[in-house]
Amino acid sequence: MSLVRDAMVPEPPWLAADATAQEAGALLARPEVRAVFVCDDSGNLTGVVTRKTLVREVVALGRDPRETPLGEIAEEPHYTIDSSEQLDVAFRFLEEHDAERVPVVDGGRLVGVLSRSVLQRRLAEDEPPDEHQS
Repeated sequence: MSLVRDAMVPEPPWLAADATAQEAGALLARPEVRAVFVCDDSGNLTGVVTRKTLVREVVALGRDPRETPLGEIAEEPHYTIDSSEQLDVAFRFLEEHDAERVPVVDGGRLVGVLSRSVLQRRLAEDEPPDEHQS
């Protein structure tokens, strides 16, 4: 059975806690980026910033995005999954938590992101062919 590290997207976008909300906004303006992860100097995941976070914590409060550090607004990650977890376990985890994607860690260090859509495709590839099909 394949592992999470085999199906994850490596090196997701991340910034340091002292980076600004404006820097996160620039990354989130890219259509393929759904979240910006916040990591400490060792690459350990400390938080997550989404478009909703920016609206709620910066725009709605009238804060200056050029002066607002991510460490002040980042949310703690709800869930993480280890890179060595089996894919079928990861799929059940995403289903149980109704999550579309989850950060992948290795010893607390951010190493990737796993999305439900990529995981479903990967699990379908791993399934043996049905011998009864004609």
